Order: sequence, then structure tokens, then C-alpha cells
Amino acid sequence: MAKSAGKDGQIDEKERKNLINNFVKALSAEHKMLIILKSQLYGGKWEPMYQDLKNRLDGKPYIFKLANRINDDVERIEQMRQFEQQYDCNLCDFVDAVE
Repeated sequence: MAKSAGKDGQIDEKERKNLINNFVKALSAEHKMLIILKSQLYGGKWEPMYQDLKNRLDGKPYIFKLANRINDDVERIEQMRQFEQQYDCNLCDFVDAVE
């Protein structure tokens, strides 16, 4: 995703919000559900949710299909956490409900 930068190398606020909104619109329902869970169950933070999923994977026995889903969710969390850091935002502020 290309971004234009000002003289100081930063994007302006309007463009930043545009990029965030476009990112959120392109998210899958699974991504959006994770954001909602982050907001409602984990105090708006990725780390407790991420750690919870990792802990569930370490438990025995577990259902293989569930383990695959958790791995997918962990990857989604990592992607969205990086986006939030890059654009200094909290995706909880941009996702109201899963469509």
C-alpha cells in the first residue's frame, strides 16, 4: 500500500484515517470478530488475547481443526497489531460490528 508523505516523512491525519478506514473495509469477518473480541473481552489490547490463544494451543488434548483456527487467528492478530503500530490507531475505534 503506497502512502504519500509530507516534508517530515509523515502522512497527514486525513490520509491516515483514510488508510485505516480502507484497511478495515478490506478485513474479513474473522478479522473483524477478533477486533470486537479485543475490545469487549481483552480491554482493547492484543497481548492478552494473543497469549490466551497461544496458551490454548499448548493445552492437551485439543482438536486439530481448532488448533488450525487458533494459528490463523494468531496470524491475523499479528497483522492487525502491526497495522495499528504503523498508523498509531486502535482498530476497535473503527469496527462496530461484523457485517
